[in-house]
Amino acid sequence: MRSSLRFFKWFFWTVVASAILCSLLYMLINYLYYNYGNLNIIRIVRFFYFGIGRPEIYYVASIPVIVITGIYLYRRESRRQEQNYLALLIEEVHNLEEGQLDRKVTVRSIGKLGQLAADINRMMERLRISLEEERRAEQTKNELITNVSHDLRTPLTTITGYLGLIDQDRYRDEVELRYYNNMAYEESLRLKQLLEDLFEYTRLRNREMTLNKSRINLVEMLHQITAQFQWQLGESGMESRLFFEQNQMIVIADGDKLRRVYENLISNAIRYGNEGRFLDIRGRIEGQDAVIDVINYGEPIPESDIPRLFERFYRVEKSRDKNTGGSGIGLAIAKHIVDLHQGSIRVTSDEEQTVFTVRISQNA
Repeated sequence: MRSSLRFFKWFFWTVVASAILCSLLYMLINYLYYNYGNLNIIRIVRFFYFGIGRPEIYYVASIPVIVITGIYLYRRESRRQEQNYLALLIEEVHNLEEGQLDRKVTVRSIGKLGQLAADINRMMERLRISLEEERRAEQTKNELITNVSHDLRTPLTTITGYLGLIDQDRYRDEVELRYYNNMAYEESLRLKQLLEDLFEYTRLRNREMTLNKSRINLVEMLHQITAQFQWQLGESGMESRLFFEQNQMIVIADGDKLRRVYENLISNAIRYGNEGRFLDIRGRIEGQDAVIDVINYGEPIPESDIPRLFERFYRVEKSRDKNTGGSGIGLAIAKHIVDLHQGSIRVTSDEEQTVFTVRISQNA
């Protein structure tokens, strides 16, 4: 069907062009006949013969010669440039084929070859970015396997050790048996939390998590969250203080996910800021953004650690002691949730205080 349509299209325009050309030729013949009916080849020859030496004759004769010669030389030079440029492009594309992806082909304004060269450069740039992302993904996967193996091995070893003591009856009395059993149970809970954090972080990285947004009052949410942490705060000898410039701070967000962000930040502040007495939470509206500061007054975070603080499995406390550090995933999860809300999270730390600032658009 398409072949038939192409044929009829070609036939139609051929007939139209032929009709127009014949009409113009007919009009030209009529014009010459009625205006120059007595013109013949003898008269034209006589005109040039007797006109030799007259400047106007050379002017008239040179015009078509110059035009034809110029057209020929221009087309010849254009073809030569296109051939040279095409040879250059072929050579540079071969270099790209050999793996020199950081190079670019030369772009010149020579017909459609210049556009082709620009398209090749854009394609190679996208390919280079794709390969870099693939390499980063592979590196991330290897780091993930290494870190997970390290973090899961410790509780598994402890659980196996205590259960082995129980299985071999290597305890003195019922009290020691319950102690071994309790230690194995606590390590299993820690292992469970590690696996849950890892699973949630993997879902976030793979963009499997969707947001169920609704109107949320951050003032009310943060009062509820801090009330849930009163026991942990008391155990750590800390006290929470909340300061809000407005009675309501309304945002359009996923309440469950956003709650996880503030829970992680408060838990982190209690774990690392228990040397200070207070945990302060301050809220304000800046333009179209709702800004929440979670502040603790414990030991400051080293400046060298701040840029990597939100990386997965990165911990400021390097010993990986279960009593002084978490899994290293909580802050990474918080950052990904904030990123999903098109917001931002940053940290500043000095000798006086450490501040985690979460900025969420009210219309996110």
